[in-house]
Amino acid sequence: MQTPVTIGRLAREAGLAAETLRYYERIGLIQPVQRTRSNYRLYDGEAESRLRFIRRAQNLGFSLAEVKELLDIGSRVENDMGEVKALTEQKLAEIDFKIADLQRMRTALAQQTECCPGHGSVANCPILASLTDAEGAMPVRERGGRRVSQPPCTVAQS
Repeated sequence: MQTPVTIGRLAREAGLAAETLRYYERIGLIQPVQRTRSNYRLYDGEAESRLRFIRRAQNLGFSLAEVKELLDIGSRVENDMGEVKALTEQKLAEIDFKIADLQRMRTALAQQTECCPGHGSVANCPILASLTDAEGAMPVRERGGRRVSQPPCTVAQS
């Protein structure tokens, strides 16, 4: 992008809504290079590059606040790349935790589906019974620092 473009054109080229770009401007992710006499925002190639950066970072799980922090760190060449690495390692740890949590949920759900015959009255449904149980027969997290194991089929099958 050689000549500055309006917010509408930049939004179309980036596949975003103009309101999204206005929001990004409000939170400091992008800035117009100038405004026209009619007060229209004009953006240059730097804004387009930043939008690609934002999209890639979001696709890797970074929040907009984290993206802003990465952009701020990257905007000053005197900053140390260790800051970027530390933020990335923190994001990786969060993702690992989410994966472990999803694995626990998957295991609990798989155990419950094995217990359910898939036919008959819902009055005998082990899945619904486990969700109704006050103790929560389908644990998805650890309790008190220890893993709570899922008992095998908690409701008699008919």
